[in-house]
Amino acid sequence: MKMIDVSLNLSIDDDRWIHTLPNVSALAEKIKDTTFAYVYANEKTVLQTLNKHTFVNVCLSDDANVQQLNRDFRGFDKPTNVLSFANIDFADFSNADACFEETDLGNIILAYETMEAEAKIQQVTLAAHFSHLLVHGFLHILGYDHMVEQETEQMENLEVEILNKLNIANPYEEN
Repeated sequence: MKMIDVSLNLSIDDDRWIHTLPNVSALAEKIKDTTFAYVYANEKTVLQTLNKHTFVNVCLSDDANVQQLNRDFRGFDKPTNVLSFANIDFADFSNADACFEETDLGNIILAYETMEAEAKIQQVTLAAHFSHLLVHGFLHILGYDHMVEQETEQMENLEVEILNKLNIANPYEEN
């Protein structure tokens, strides 16, 4: 079975991303490729059924933008590290897939200030924390969630396995 090719549409709304992570575009591509390849090879998902041009949108933004989105769409008037908006209900994917020439999996928005503060608290590099947050966002786009304990465990295990492929330490392990 042929691996799908997922395009990444990356937009950078805050120059701090480029100044602190000059290779952020290449890093985002690597994270995307690693995440989708791992999920494709190891999980039973709709990825195996996609036969169309597929893409995901990632916006590297700031706390103010993410706070507004978080307030408008989730009812939380505060910034957060990453927001994910899946465009496809994977429970009814076959119907949605048949309707479109391209498959837009969704949008991921990351907040620079929150990511930077969390990296300092966790004593990890910005690149490592960015990688973790982007993997987390990609998994949400693919229908994974952490609303109940079983889902949380599955999603965290996937994150750890994918981050291991990227040579990044388990973010859930105590230092």
